[in-house]
Amino acid sequence: MTCKLLSIDVGTTSTRAIIFNEGGGIESICQNPLDLIYPQAGWVEQDPQVLVGKTIDAVHKVLKSEENTSDIVAAGITNQRETTILWDKKTGIPVYNAIVWQDRRTAKICEALKAKGLEKLFTKKTGLLLDPYFSATKICWLLDNIDGLRTRAENGEICFGTIDSWLIYKLTGGKIHATDATNASRTLLYNIVENKWDNELCKILNIPMQILPEVKECADNFGKTKADIFGDTIPILGVAGDQHAATIGNACFEKGMMKSTYGTGCFALLNTGSEIIYSKNRLLTTIAYKIDGQTTYALEGSIFNAGTSVQWLRDGLGIIADATECEELARSISDTGGVYLVPAFAGLGAPHWDAQARGALLGLTRGSGKAQIVRAALEAVVYQTRDLVGALALDGVDISSIRVDGGMVGNDWLMQFMADILGVSVERPVNIESTINGVAALAAFGIGLLPSLQEFSRRRAVDQVFKPQMSDEVRKELLSGWDNALQRVLVK
Repeated sequence: MTCKLLSIDVGTTSTRAIIFNEGGGIESICQNPLDLIYPQAGWVEQDPQVLVGKTIDAVHKVLKSEENTSDIVAAGITNQRETTILWDKKTGIPVYNAIVWQDRRTAKICEALKAKGLEKLFTKKTGLLLDPYFSATKICWLLDNIDGLRTRAENGEICFGTIDSWLIYKLTGGKIHATDATNASRTLLYNIVENKWDNELCKILNIPMQILPEVKECADNFGKTKADIFGDTIPILGVAGDQHAATIGNACFEKGMMKSTYGTGCFALLNTGSEIIYSKNRLLTTIAYKIDGQTTYALEGSIFNAGTSVQWLRDGLGIIADATECEELARSISDTGGVYLVPAFAGLGAPHWDAQARGALLGLTRGSGKAQIVRAALEAVVYQTRDLVGALALDGVDISSIRVDGGMVGNDWLMQFMADILGVSVERPVNIESTINGVAALAAFGIGLLPSLQEFSRRRAVDQVFKPQMSDEVRKELLSGWDNALQRVLVK
């Protein structure tokens, strides 16, 4: 029998289905775009039903290439994290749109909790900060703003889930309401020390615990898809939030290994092994993955805008027609002429955590043109990464290399600039789709096709290693300009 794997990757701007063969090669892939809804400034939503529909459609399209769907022995799901959905337990109908991780509407809720001196408690238990980024205050907003919803939730009629939970619920026909430890660890409700939902935090936020999903390991049994959805039942055996799946896909299994993913946002995770390390410089402590009863932790820095800056250049300003133009434009000039873009379109993430900050394009002169603005947008991705690495250094963690992945890392100019500014080696794999590779590895491990994660690590191939070439003087001058630009937009 031929054994194949199905990976589902539900991102922020697209959803994909991928079929892997036994050797780990991609046989077929389908990607459907996902629309974002902006009801007002700082609010970001998605239609949960459309999200499921487009995901199922993508799976149907890749399955058409299969002679026998019974060859698909397991499925894995990876997803945008923190995005929050509440739905009716009986009907499976959402009570409101999904509130996306980028949404900032709950900033005042977070500030009120901080004013009560509660941030240290939340950080100690969850490893997170009080920020609208995370799921819990989104749940609060929904319960407080939809008529009758709190009563329904208290009566056990409502389910909460991040995107993985929502998709599992729909694909299993409402039989399974579950999540994995990585997604749970991003909600502000999960105690990462005790590995369970925290009753005290739920009481503080007035969130009924009965709405929360069961928490499983990353390689675990999440039920089977309904036969009438894909024509056969497929066991879902691997689930992880996208950045955690990318950590696995980059084979960062040893303490001290670091990966950085460049997609819609940028997310850097440093494996800290079985040790929980609390940052003194506003990085996050999170669960990297949980497998075979062993929880592995990480320090994480989250940047809200990376690829979104390029999308803004294309769709907002219209100065490029395609993202592929960026590298040529960046190479066409020797520098930006002092132009800096601070892409705080929805506030700033780590290590600043300023929900009120807004973007700025600084240093413009009559000599500034399309190339300078495009290059400034790319440079901003690197400068923000430098801020994360700088915070790690202040926490006593020095790194010598970073493993990178995501759509932006195919840009050689950007990777070299990153090595130059960070002063470390930047390692790009042959397959930059580490997220889907990671969740496929979880599914393969769950079904027994992969004997160990170490075996997966041995199969990983490196495409290119970029090494620092920039002088300390030039680096210092560029970073001074960035720090000055950053101070111009910070509100806190």
